[in-house]
Amino acid sequence: MNDKIKIICCALWIAHPVLQTVIAIVMFRRGQHREFKYFFAYIVAQILAFTVVFPSYLYNYSVYFYASWFTTAISVVLGFQVIHEAFLDVFRPFHTLRDLGTVLFKWAGLVMLLVAGVVSVSTRSSDIAPWVQAIMTAQRCVRIIQVGMVLFLLFFARYLGVSRRQHSFGIAFGFGAFAMVELGLIASWAGYHVSDVSMGVVNMAAYNCTLLIWLGYTFIKSPAREASATLLRPQRWEQSLSDIQHPLQPDSLIPMFEGMVDRALSRTHVGPTVKPENGAAPTRATVLR
Repeated sequence: MNDKIKIICCALWIAHPVLQTVIAIVMFRRGQHREFKYFFAYIVAQILAFTVVFPSYLYNYSVYFYASWFTTAISVVLGFQVIHEAFLDVFRPFHTLRDLGTVLFKWAGLVMLLVAGVVSVSTRSSDIAPWVQAIMTAQRCVRIIQVGMVLFLLFFARYLGVSRRQHSFGIAFGFGAFAMVELGLIASWAGYHVSDVSMGVVNMAAYNCTLLIWLGYTFIKSPAREASATLLRPQRWEQSLSDIQHPLQPDSLIPMFEGMVDRALSRTHVGPTVKPENGAAPTRATVLR
């Protein structure tokens, strides 16, 4: 790495805590740290990590190696929690769907740990330690989940009444955009299409763009959730899951049949008075619609 590239990398790296500090200050002043506590903790953790990793990078490579991977592990855990936090905010009006999503996230975290453990045990490379391989695998799993979350919001935000100006959407969008860039760089690096230096520069520049996205969303006032007719679809999902969790008891069949009879009777109307030809008393004919 020549001096020019090293200066560019250091400038991009130093920009991280500067932008993160501004994000943390704005979130604290606007009270957003209470609404998105894991995201706020993630930003603060990144700032503290820089104070340890960057000086060790300049003066002690051994300390830098262990400190960088330790902070990466913390970032992986907090990044997973941040996506879960954004998911809960999106499904806040739908309690049953939110509970189902929480269960799915727990299973995803368990599977992620199992995959990371299996990969670390089965790794026989002398260049990469098993625990480093485990952290890398867990990080890639989290990146895939982050990409899936942003794709889900892009396709289903309209059905859930979520505006693209909401803070939860901005957090997920920032993580998802950076995850797509990082996964693409990893695939290119594995295929020997990108060098280590180019990968590092592009990765840091992409993360700076993500920080700018988050900074922009901290200044935007989150709009109220849309209450449109399209929300009928997730409401039906919510009701269906509620019916599965709380099925009707046998003694609830009578009210159900009474409701069916009432609906059938409500679909009838009274016809005009008909006078029989034999001179009998007039009767009313009830005609089904």
